[in-house]
Amino acid sequence: MRILLVEDDFEQLEPLQGILSESGYIVDAAEDGEIAQWLISQKDYDLLIVDWMLPTISGLNLCRQYRLSGKNSPVLMLTAKDTTADKVMGLDAGADDYLVKPADLVELLARVRALGRRVPTWQGDSLRIADLQLHLAELTIERNQLKVELSPREAQLLEYLMRHPNQVLTRNQIEEVLWECGMEPESNALTVLVRKLRQRLQILGAGDWIRTVYGMGYRLNSQN
Repeated sequence: MRILLVEDDFEQLEPLQGILSESGYIVDAAEDGEIAQWLISQKDYDLLIVDWMLPTISGLNLCRQYRLSGKNSPVLMLTAKDTTADKVMGLDAGADDYLVKPADLVELLARVRALGRRVPTWQGDSLRIADLQLHLAELTIERNQLKVELSPREAQLLEYLMRHPNQVLTRNQIEEVLWECGMEPESNALTVLVRKLRQRLQILGAGDWIRTVYGMGYRLNSQN
């Protein structure tokens, strides 16, 4: 999943972004509501994690505007406000869940997984194409009772391909999804990543499932 994390306290932003990235999520971070609003206008996110108290535009107003724009991805509100009235206000603004700061990282990940399962294309904690299964929480792939571990980036690439089976995905499309906003991958980064993922799939006898469409990009052929 691609997550937008909005938190103005860098001492809290850094560990939150770190644990989410280590867990295989693609995370764009913003330190104020105005930057977050611009990012939302540029990209689609599967989940928003938003601090209530933000400079320029509060998390509460950001959530309201997000819902008014017609977007329906889950929103997890982070805040030190812990009264029932505050929680009701956050939920009424369009938040789906509420976590009181300082956030316990284990609980945060559990809530992210639970909210992620509400995204229409999410199927529990795994994706399946034919007899190949990607376990998102474990960062492993499984076929014929064999399992292979993936790096977070390899899992992100395979997840994106599996969500678009038999569809040609351009290099630009893939790079935009896999690399956080503001990060420019090296010119051969995607080529190297595809090669490594094919090597992992080869162990399971599925090395030829990722097809190169020359001059365009890549396609996952699920009819094997």
